[in-house]
Amino acid sequence: MENLIALLVAAPLLGAAVLLCGGRRLDRAGHWLGTLLAAASFGIGAVLFADMLGRGADDRTMRQYLYSWIPVEGFQADIAFRLDQLSMTFVLLISGVGTLIHVYSIGYMEHDERRRRFFGYLNLFLAAMLLLVLADNYLLLYVGWEGVGLASYLLIGFWQHKPSAATAAKKAFLVNRVGDMGLSIAIMLMFTTFGTFAFGPVLASAGETSEGMLTAIGLMLLLAACGKSAQVPLQSWLGDAMEGPTPVSALIHAATMVTAGVYLIVRSGAIFNGAPDAQLVTAIVGAVTLIFGAVVGCAKDDIKKALAGSTMSQIGYMVLAAGLGPIGYVFAIMHLVTHGFFKAGLFLGAGSVMHGMNDEVDMRKYGGLRRYMPVTFVTFGLGYLAIIGFPGLSGFFSKDRIIEAAFAKGGTEGWILGSVALLGAAITAFYMTRVMLMTFFGEKRWQPAPDADAAADVEPSAGHRPGEMPHPHESPKSMTVPMIVLAFGSVFAGGFFAVGDRFLNWLEPVTGYEHGHPPVSALTVTLATMAVLVVGVAIAWAMYGRRPVPATAPRGSLLTRAARRDLLQDDFNHVVLVRGGEHLTRSLVYVDHSLVDGVVNGTAASVGGLSGRLRKLQNGYARSYAVSMFGGTAILIAATLLMRAV
Repeated sequence: MENLIALLVAAPLLGAAVLLCGGRRLDRAGHWLGTLLAAASFGIGAVLFADMLGRGADDRTMRQYLYSWIPVEGFQADIAFRLDQLSMTFVLLISGVGTLIHVYSIGYMEHDERRRRFFGYLNLFLAAMLLLVLADNYLLLYVGWEGVGLASYLLIGFWQHKPSAATAAKKAFLVNRVGDMGLSIAIMLMFTTFGTFAFGPVLASAGETSEGMLTAIGLMLLLAACGKSAQVPLQSWLGDAMEGPTPVSALIHAATMVTAGVYLIVRSGAIFNGAPDAQLVTAIVGAVTLIFGAVVGCAKDDIKKALAGSTMSQIGYMVLAAGLGPIGYVFAIMHLVTHGFFKAGLFLGAGSVMHGMNDEVDMRKYGGLRRYMPVTFVTFGLGYLAIIGFPGLSGFFSKDRIIEAAFAKGGTEGWILGSVALLGAAITAFYMTRVMLMTFFGEKRWQPAPDADAAADVEPSAGHRPGEMPHPHESPKSMTVPMIVLAFGSVFAGGFFAVGDRFLNWLEPVTGYEHGHPPVSALTVTLATMAVLVVGVAIAWAMYGRRPVPATAPRGSLLTRAARRDLLQDDFNHVVLVRGGEHLTRSLVYVDHSLVDGVVNGTAASVGGLSGRLRKLQNGYARSYAVSMFGGTAILIAATLLMRAV
């Protein structure tokens, strides 16, 4: 069975190669080929999963060695894959949700002339992400890590005729490069410390390494995770990434790219376990981000950007759980999986709404759509209930366990982290209820499609003409069927994982688990979570359910205005990084010109001046040479007589 592992990556990689190099002859059937190969990867993963279930808990790790990438003295880098319970979880999630997004894209991208290339990029993204989670060493993981960055750049900027899309793609690429520096430095530190990149030896030797070195490696890994998972302070790219086609938003922000950072932290758990300071910083970053993203989501009228803020917040929950150590690793991954179902469903539901609304993204121009799009309404609604933690749905089981684990951390840290997680649950209930009410309830507030000048700024998914009044209708089955499948996961996945601690028993051999002792009972945490959920929903209903939604956003408070601008994250980056970088560059240029070039040019000028003066002695006249010889002889005679006299 180990020989099948490489096929998980090879299938979508083959699809990417054929679709991107095959030319226009594949335009008519390329989307089917890309979808078939994504489904093939999922099928292979299902076969391997069935085989893994038939093995004992301690015999489920499979390794496939292909060849030595760089075999030199003292430096061994192998192309090898590792399939265990953790990587298998990601394989099924990535290939399963990825296949559903491929199917959805068949209908959503029907009118796009470059659909074949789009599916090639989707296949490339899946291949890179699968390589990332299946790699047996950090160096090969880095290859997949960079491949994901490249594919996301291509997908976010797919509609490059939109300046905003091209800018967003470059922004995502550059911000992720900052995080990638952290991963590259961490890998270098690992090699100098452990003499290898392989997961087995590195993680097994972590307990014998100094805490200072583990802290340095852990913080660099956290920096990498912040870039890929859009955590503070490298979160600014996520909202702008909504410029890509909606299936891209579902793929990147649900089950794949933004979860890579969580995978990296949990996979490197042995390193963080030996570095409590790095663990604490990880938990703090997650707590700050979950509030940051939630606040931003409250103020967005763009349905996709509201969901992007939600993604940032939910990934913050996962990073917070991962920062709790063995208490929270399992629950971080559990929430990651349930989030993959309901967030992918929410994004695909948003795309379905846009498909029937002339690609409009402003929720203030929606209203009353539940009567016209019943399937979208029900599936989106189930995703909404799951993400706010409604009892019995997936988010209830996964997010509650993270809040319990935060309190179980103990001491002041536990109280603070648990309280922040509770506050985040309240804000989540508010902004997601706001999205539901503005989109599917109330009176219709529809407006004609954008005019010709503005048409370039919307998604050309359904071929709407400028000035056309929306005619909301249900999306085709190629779009609704994936939404229905994801809705089932949103409803049942969490309960299935939680009953009998299935998910805990599944992952514990890889991630480890440590039972915490919260200062309050699990029932108390659940009741508190339900209370803040009701408060958040009630506030949203009072603001958006009982009152008509104005066509334009009111000015709002200072916090609201800041949240509309992503809490001034771009302004901060511009002042601190852009302007700071400009001043640093100018200072370095001045030092280079004045000091470095000054010394070099001054030395050259001195040598040139001295040589010019010496050259005057060589004038070519014999009488001058005779006088020089006579003068030299006179000096020698005088010096000789003087020495004798002395």
